[in-house]
Amino acid sequence: MMISKVDKDTALARQLLEFVENCSWYEVKDHIADMLRLWEFTDWECMFAALEDGKIVGMVSVMKTDYYPLPEIYPWISCIFVTESARGRRISGQLIDHANGYAKELGFTKTYIPTEYTGLYEHYGYRYIRDIVNYGGGTDRLYVKELE
Repeated sequence: MMISKVDKDTALARQLLEFVENCSWYEVKDHIADMLRLWEFTDWECMFAALEDGKIVGMVSVMKTDYYPLPEIYPWISCIFVTESARGRRISGQLIDHANGYAKELGFTKTYIPTEYTGLYEHYGYRYIRDIVNYGGGTDRLYVKELE
């Protein structure tokens, strides 16, 4: 398995868009697909794809903003998804580690993950900070990780 940065107007970008359009993450796949179609990434923002035998099995993004009115908090590790057939092999952890390595190279000292889950991202070194309200009015949990 390898993790590659996805660049605009590349075969990998087209492959990632198709992956997203066909993934089972129904709640956000349209939003992520639109981000890819419109290439709404600025500066250092990007997506990474996990590939096995040339096929995408997972993704993650590093973003300035997420689905929350909190512009002072960034970078966000977001869009974390691994296809069902590839789950159970710690690919999510590898994607998160890769995204954190990228953020650290950029000079960031911490990253944030929003989630509705408890007990998941703690396994990757994140610690709960507080509940946050998203643009849709729902409440999620905000986690932070200090980058070493």
